[in-house]
Amino acid sequence: MIEFSGVGHRYGERAVVSDVDLKLTERRVAFVGANGSGKSTLARMINGLVLPTEGKVLVEGLDPAKDGRKVRKRVGFVFTNPDSQIVMPTAGEDVAFSLRGSGLSKQERARRAEQVLAEHGLDGFAEHPAHQLSGGQKQLLALCAMLVLDPDVLVCDEPTTLLDLRNKRRFTELLEGLRQQVVLVTHDLDLLDGFDRVVVLDDGRVVADDEPEPALRHYRKLAQ
Repeated sequence: MIEFSGVGHRYGERAVVSDVDLKLTERRVAFVGANGSGKSTLARMINGLVLPTEGKVLVEGLDPAKDGRKVRKRVGFVFTNPDSQIVMPTAGEDVAFSLRGSGLSKQERARRAEQVLAEHGLDGFAEHPAHQLSGGQKQLLALCAMLVLDPDVLVCDEPTTLLDLRNKRRFTELLEGLRQQVVLVTHDLDLLDGFDRVVVLDDGRVVADDEPEPALRHYRKLAQ
């Protein structure tokens, strides 16, 4: 369970998140809202990329502010731009890099990386230069670099923004098949048909929290 209790966050005098109370237990949860609504800030609190200035966040009972390393073992994070996550020359090396603290041998890390790539649409790409992959392939690589750690939660911050329609569909279908709890930040409302819950943020506050249809109906009214 992911729990936000009285959570707020300020950048100087500006409040970007205020008075958020949520308990996220569903398998597929989405955060939606206009630009600047606080949804990405809230999502980044789940693995401690951003810390609350008010209240507390708990992930399976762990506080990212105090137990950041333990939380990051349980929570994977995929950014909008995969280039910000790719750090190694080849796809296989990039995924294996995630396992550097696992205690596995170099050979075992490479084998595991190749296996995860094959399982998620990049079979045969272990030796391929990572930055020469297509946009969709790079996003799959960033996802594989998280999944190789077998986290319990996967947070995706607008992961389809830079993808064309085909790769967007492919990435979305892959998320649907994962065992992990997925928290998705998105502007693409078409992705949310199969989700369990949608949380709508406006001006840093939760203004709707429901199943997709009623939550998105509220969100569309805000945009009118």
